[in-house]
Amino acid sequence: MLKSKTFVKKTRSGGVVKVVREHYLRDDIWCGSECCIECKQESGVLQKDARIESNLCDYPHYLIPDTNVVLHQVDVLEDPVIRNVVILQTVLQEVRHRSAPVYKRVKDMIHDKEKHFYTFTNEHHRETFIEREPGESANDRNDRAIRVASRWYSQHLRGCQSDGDELKVVLLTNDLANKQKAEENNLLVYKCEEYIKSLTANPELVDRLALSSDDKNDITSNKVLFPEHLPLSAIQAGIKNGSFLQGTFRASRDNYLEATVFVHGEGEDGTEVLIQGLQNLNRAVHQDVVALQLFPQSQWVAPSSVLLQDEGEAKDADADEEEEKVLQPSTAARKPTGKVVGIIKRNWRPFCGMLNVSQIKESTRHLFTPADRCIPRIRIETRQASALAGQRIMVAIDGWPKHSRYPNGHFVRSLGKAGDKDTEQEVLLLEHDVPHQPFSQAVLSFLPKMPWSITAEDLARREDLRPLAVCSVDPPGCTDIDDALHCRELENGNLEVGVHIADVSHFIRPGTALDREAANRGTTVYLCGRRIDMVPELLSSNLCSLRSNVDRFAFSCIWELSHDAEILKTRFTKSVINSKASLTYAEAQMRIDDGTKNDDITQSLRGLNKLAKILKKQRIENGALTLSSLEVRFHMDSETHDPIDLQAKELLETNSMVEEFMLLANISVAQRIYREFPDCAMLRKHPAPPPSNYDILHKASRSKNVEIRTDSAKALADSLDKASVDGFLYFNTLLRILATRCMMQAVYFCSGMDSDFHHYGLASPIYTHFTSPIRRYADIVVHRLLAVAAADSTYPDLMDKHKQSALSSNLNYRHKMAQYAQRASVAFHTQLFFKSRGILNEEGFVLFVRKNAVVVLIPRFGLEGTVFFDTKDKSAPQLVFDEEGPTLKVEQHTFRIFDRVKVTIRLDDSNIQHQKIRMALVEPEIPGVSVPPPDVEPLAKKAKLDR
Repeated sequence: MLKSKTFVKKTRSGGVVKVVREHYLRDDIWCGSECCIECKQESGVLQKDARIESNLCDYPHYLIPDTNVVLHQVDVLEDPVIRNVVILQTVLQEVRHRSAPVYKRVKDMIHDKEKHFYTFTNEHHRETFIEREPGESANDRNDRAIRVASRWYSQHLRGCQSDGDELKVVLLTNDLANKQKAEENNLLVYKCEEYIKSLTANPELVDRLALSSDDKNDITSNKVLFPEHLPLSAIQAGIKNGSFLQGTFRASRDNYLEATVFVHGEGEDGTEVLIQGLQNLNRAVHQDVVALQLFPQSQWVAPSSVLLQDEGEAKDADADEEEEKVLQPSTAARKPTGKVVGIIKRNWRPFCGMLNVSQIKESTRHLFTPADRCIPRIRIETRQASALAGQRIMVAIDGWPKHSRYPNGHFVRSLGKAGDKDTEQEVLLLEHDVPHQPFSQAVLSFLPKMPWSITAEDLARREDLRPLAVCSVDPPGCTDIDDALHCRELENGNLEVGVHIADVSHFIRPGTALDREAANRGTTVYLCGRRIDMVPELLSSNLCSLRSNVDRFAFSCIWELSHDAEILKTRFTKSVINSKASLTYAEAQMRIDDGTKNDDITQSLRGLNKLAKILKKQRIENGALTLSSLEVRFHMDSETHDPIDLQAKELLETNSMVEEFMLLANISVAQRIYREFPDCAMLRKHPAPPPSNYDILHKASRSKNVEIRTDSAKALADSLDKASVDGFLYFNTLLRILATRCMMQAVYFCSGMDSDFHHYGLASPIYTHFTSPIRRYADIVVHRLLAVAAADSTYPDLMDKHKQSALSSNLNYRHKMAQYAQRASVAFHTQLFFKSRGILNEEGFVLFVRKNAVVVLIPRFGLEGTVFFDTKDKSAPQLVFDEEGPTLKVEQHTFRIFDRVKVTIRLDDSNIQHQKIRMALVEPEIPGVSVPPPDVEPLAKKAKLDR
């Protein structure tokens, strides 16, 4: 049966076009029940035995949740006890429109055979489709469609027996009007809460209920603490007339009374507006999209230099007002300042953390402290507090009333015992939104069948480079080897250099489940002792890994160079290679340095190393930056996998050698794909930092009477090269570490959507990523573009600049979160390392000076920590902070950036949720502040025994 609707639509040019929409209706759509005789299907999704122990429904039944129940109670629906659920097409479409994350979770439940969730396409069934009535809102029409479908199911399954009882259909809704109309239609209907509370065998499921609007006042005071949020209509009007701005809310990790809002479209790259004080923050949560009102310039303030964390027990407004008094900042470097007036889009997700069990006897109301300090604490109700104490749990926010100091939420699930390595790693991955579930069968089905081998047909389409002395150079233990190199002298006296990159795109075809999964993951995430692969292990560690002495597909970038590293020719080819050696950086370095070795691989390495030094010199002369960041390496116990040693990574000449040729290949490829595809090339840029980013670098250098120029990348590079202080050998490294903190984030972008291609750090006018397709999806896209340039086939999405731009945004997000996850993993393993070390005494340097503390860098461990001076357990010393210096005078001693200090280091595990490396000052000695150094000898013996 066909229903059609005709209407006219105005075009942009002012014309009118007639549009006909056709809607097909059928009468043979299956109900999904295995006990249905009428539909005549062999097997059903909805079980015949559909009984759940319930005080309300002591009979077999199917559940039909409405849209709001699915959206807000998805944590309950995911529980194994909830089975035999009909998800109506109307509901699924609304959920898809309103929340992509919830939609994905619902689709996962539908695909889970154990759940027995069935999608009924009521919008195409002749007896359940309804037209929208005149004057009826879309929401009311959808509610009516859900009631009509529920009535149809009840009538359709009437008389169906299960265990001798009649099977019934239960509609779940929290909408009182919808419930009332359903009851008037003689439907069996309950509020979600009353149904869940009736489940006698699963009382703990009540904890997962999201609070409805009726419940939200129950656990909060009546005192109004925050201004009312403006309605969306007023916000939109304000943004349109310029009285409000829209931006992304970013809470401070160091000060819970402060945040910034990044406003897009203000200036070239957007601008940041400072928000201070609880009322001005107005219940916004990290990453929410908010509307804000800018204060007059006379009310602008500078960011606070105080480190302030919301620890301890629940607070009232008066306690917060006391802490806000310390926010009084100087007006030296004032920033645009404002307040949040409304929420445009919440970016809430389930948060990991721990429960602060209430001290009130038999109370069910408790505070949850998230692991992420950017997230406020959350009030929840739970009857399992004693069981959850000491556990890492997940909690979701339900709402934040204006009279509540904290948002309200509900328990989602337990993750395991806090402090347990596996639990903490799970928390780390969840908190940084790293997709880490096992690859699905749908994904794995697109892998090559084993045993796999290269065929004669494959060889005919590729250049055979197997005779070349190709080798790879990587960190120790690397199994996902995606690059290899060779260098040889040509008959004309010039040099040929090849960078050979794993041809991952040969195995991952566009649009497959494997391709979609890789695009979603975006990058491989390297944690301490664990790797979360972007592609399945068969590819990452086997078929795509350029291991030695096996034939592998590659995409090769080959140059003809003069002995002065001048590029004479460049070509790209799909190839077959056979690496002659898989070396570590140290092994490659030893070959180069060993004068007795003269085999082909060693000569190739020496040629590469010689050219790399010339290339690096040229890059630096062109203004490329050489910055520093301390990376650490853990030595793990082979049995327990605990860290037994921690040291800063040492970089060798061979590290630089590989880096130079990877950079050169990326630049050469970028030039080629942009020349071929000026509108859809995937490139990578590094924006120049705004001048204000360099303030701390200027202050630090001037404190040592060194001038740093920042008017261009070359000026910065040259002045960093010249920066030195007599008797202070580490000064230049510290300056480069500080310069790194001033930089902007490098990002992927589509060439047709941007005009600024420049890579500031590399001083290159164009750049991309080509050299790591096993671990970066951007490189796979670049390989595909390069292949099309060489007359390979293409596909529509590759040439769609809007889709490329959207893909770039996801890749930038995944790359950023992977970096954060890797840092968090290092921090956790650093804590494990110090756990058995007691108190250590180490030399360090002041990296930042704050109003009440100094941040100290310990070079030996690549570790940063904060020495606080305003401790609460004793009378605080007299502190005088000068923001211009910046300097902090503590009693009679003045601290400046780069000052050498000695500190004690210990792990403070008193708060198992937020274990910290604590530092205390030893030198310089300040009465009442400095602590005596530890007894090092017993600790050294202890460390030896631990090993």
